[in-house]
Amino acid sequence: MTRVLIVEDEQRLLKDLVDFLGLCGFTAEGVATAEGLRRVLDDHEPPDVIILDVGLPDGNGFELASEIRGAHRCGIIMLTALGESDDRIRGFESGADIYLVKHSTLREIEAAIRSLLRRTGDQVDVADGAGDKWVLDSRNWILTAPNQRSLKLTATEFALVSALCKDGGGICEREKLAETIARPRAHFDNRHLDAVVSRLRRKIGEQTNLHVPIKVVYGVGYTFTAPAVVQ
Repeated sequence: MTRVLIVEDEQRLLKDLVDFLGLCGFTAEGVATAEGLRRVLDDHEPPDVIILDVGLPDGNGFELASEIRGAHRCGIIMLTALGESDDRIRGFESGADIYLVKHSTLREIEAAIRSLLRRTGDQVDVADGAGDKWVLDSRNWILTAPNQRSLKLTATEFALVSALCKDGGGICEREKLAETIARPRAHFDNRHLDAVVSRLRRKIGEQTNLHVPIKVVYGVGYTFTAPAVVQ
């Protein structure tokens, strides 16, 4: 499985990257300091890719990139607020394979990792054979498609998708689904259910560019036609 180490002292960004890349099928871990980076490199096999911040509290990312490049064979992606041309040149000269600025989206960072792995000839593995499955993260309400594109669900959307996925490809009756996603003391009928499903199908299609596996079974209910994992 592809290992990614994120070296970033901004805790929220570090957590977002670790969580997101984990959902994308990577083994992701994070450290906040140069000392933490060196400790990981000393105690373990080097990761396949290192995402490296330049401005660490106890080290300079440019110098660290040169240090890593001199001792290990792993991809280096610099992720920094420094976006000037001279900074980019210095990043590449220090050993970075890819240089990204911090307004890059999580998907852009994921795409950069996969691009780098293709260039180096490494395979991108996904955990537990889930690469051909839809994955529903029940803690963060995130649905990840087989092409690793993810979308954040609302509470109602999550309840609907969870019910469909847990049914293992069977048919969920309309009444059961309506009861599952209805709010307390609120009127909720089949028309409301159909509207929720329609909006969700459109949202999934737009954000994943894949065929949406939620199908209507006329007169009965809905079914999720693709393999799915609920975590």
